[in-house]
Amino acid sequence: MKAVQLVEIDKNLENKEIPVPEPKSDEVLIRIKAAGICHSDVHYRDGVSSVGYLPISLGHEVAGVIEELGSNVFDFKVGDRVCLNYMITCGKCKYCVQGTEQFCVEGKMIGKDIDGGYAEYIAVPTRGVYKLPSSISFEHASVMMCSSSTSLHALRKTRFKPGETLAIFGLGGLGISALQLAKAFGARTIYAVDIDSNKLKTAEEMGAIPINAKEDDPVEEIMSLTKGDGVDVALELIGLSLTMDQGVRSLARFGRLGLVGITKASFDVNSYEVICREKEIVGVSDHLLSELPCILDLAEQGKLDISKVVTKIVPLDADAINEVHHHLKEFNADFRTVIKP
Repeated sequence: MKAVQLVEIDKNLENKEIPVPEPKSDEVLIRIKAAGICHSDVHYRDGVSSVGYLPISLGHEVAGVIEELGSNVFDFKVGDRVCLNYMITCGKCKYCVQGTEQFCVEGKMIGKDIDGGYAEYIAVPTRGVYKLPSSISFEHASVMMCSSSTSLHALRKTRFKPGETLAIFGLGGLGISALQLAKAFGARTIYAVDIDSNKLKTAEEMGAIPINAKEDDPVEEIMSLTKGDGVDVALELIGLSLTMDQGVRSLARFGRLGLVGITKASFDVNSYEVICREKEIVGVSDHLLSELPCILDLAEQGKLDISKVVTKIVPLDADAINEVHHHLKEFNADFRTVIKP
């Protein structure tokens, strides 16, 4: 089968021909219909986050059709439309048992630790496979398995409540998903911060107050618009020291900042400000298995419209995917690009 693989760190991906995987007894073989391109894939390519081995097929946002069942699989059938949780977990360790399986002691992430969605087929255990409603496209479902589900987890981790205010730093796939989810959950006001005027226009059309960080200081703008109070919750979805600092400073008393953007960068924290205003800085890692059915339900109900997120389709081709990676690295890519093999 055709695959696009990372062969060498900090180098462009390459087209490869590799064997079609054979499903184990508890696995299904899936013909991939859509695979999202995430900024995390660029981190793996550049060595910011490590991969399990080389060469490897990246891609952890995957949806497709079941083509073959393992001998012990009875709750799916050939032809089922499905989407995948990107963590392969044991289901037995303390983290899996308590529902925090993103920290599974045996956990492996598709597209990072094992071959992922930049290919024509993938074989995975059924524990993380979800049947896809006919009303949701493969392209939209693939993106929901990362950007939307991670945004949901970020809102839950920061204990976002109806009637609260929210600032979103970064309007990629996560940011637009977070905007829609916050609206569905009863946000009073949402401030959308970015440097891309087109993305800000989309956010405004979806009900957010846009703040162009290229033209104005976003903290000053947020403080002005909230009459000096700040926001109840801020989500940092970029992974820059600058925006992490801005996220902290934009918070109101008792405000919570969710750090979501992957980075090795550090940033200075004014401990006096954090202590005296009882602000919280919350790490957000991935999402939970239990959150995926909620995401699918919200999409079925029309409360989560991923057509606003998926803005570009590319073929399973190294040149096309590398171009998207370069745009992501420069923070000037589309909301979300999806590969259609």
